[in-house]
Amino acid sequence: MTGLLTLSNGQTFKGHWHGKSSAIQGEVVFFTGMTGYEEVLTDPSYKGQIIVFSYPLIGQYGIQSLYAQSDSIQVAGIIVAGLYDGPLSKGSMPLAEFAINHGIPILSGVDTRSVIQNVRESGTMQSQLIHTSLPELAWEPVQTYFFPATTTTDEIQTVGSGSAHIGLIDFHYKSSILNELLELDCRVSIIPYATATETLDSLQLDGLLFSNGPGDPAALQHLFPTYRDWAERYPSFGICLGHQVLASAFGAKTTKLAYGHRGANHPVMNLQTKRVSMSSQNHSYVVEKNSLQDTPFSVLYENVNDGSVEGLVHDTLPLKTVQFHPEAAPGPADHLELFHQFLAAAQQKESVKMHA
Repeated sequence: MTGLLTLSNGQTFKGHWHGKSSAIQGEVVFFTGMTGYEEVLTDPSYKGQIIVFSYPLIGQYGIQSLYAQSDSIQVAGIIVAGLYDGPLSKGSMPLAEFAINHGIPILSGVDTRSVIQNVRESGTMQSQLIHTSLPELAWEPVQTYFFPATTTTDEIQTVGSGSAHIGLIDFHYKSSILNELLELDCRVSIIPYATATETLDSLQLDGLLFSNGPGDPAALQHLFPTYRDWAERYPSFGICLGHQVLASAFGAKTTKLAYGHRGANHPVMNLQTKRVSMSSQNHSYVVEKNSLQDTPFSVLYENVNDGSVEGLVHDTLPLKTVQFHPEAAPGPADHLELFHQFLAAAQQKESVKMHA
């Protein structure tokens, strides 16, 4: 069975089709990590995108639900050079079976190096992944809209029993963020992103963590005043989309990178300590450095490769944000101190609340 990946710049790549015959279209992006494909495929930030893996062999250790970042595959299609189909450890599901069970096509045997070079040269673009028995689709523009949170209701869910009560503002969060908070002995309320302030205040929270999520942060601009109000009253921490949203809420601007940062080894520098560390990233949009001049933020982290903003700290409030994923799934555990710093601020608020 043969399929085609066609880019909107006119380039076409042939490969072996796995799954039911179909025709899909989506923004083509690439991931440069050697491992972590389980987390990537289930990361909500990849919602609707066609993912190209740069590592030449994918699927070596199968799929285990333990590492899933959401309940299902989030990507629209998968492109690999080599698809592993050998023996696996007990309890692991083959990648092809996992994708097919979720109705997601895989195209293997593709010259992924050439695909990625095209994306680097032309920028991220719309693409079509089509079984050769089907006609080409009518081309659509790249979708940059915001996807709603994973919850199908507006109910707030609370998990854990720790002393610090953290509100996880749900823009379509990764499970590893929630798990990290629970590991640090927090009680976590998962709060839909459009929750009323009165409802949020009734929870008696000690801090807010604004989660990652897909899409363009500008689609949430109608809620920026609300988010600023929250961040001015609660110790807050923003990750990925949450970082962009909080920066925007205080007057910063965001822009889209040519092809984004997606991998598990992106070097970032802490400008206060001058320490360089590796980070796990997945994003298209960044905060414009020039737009920070009239905001109460200072740059905390900077990307070593391109100088883009990777983290911010508020001048007076207990508020930090990072563009990368400090919970590190996938990726090294270089930035867990950010969670500890956030919880220290939240516990200070808890202490004040108890003695009020």
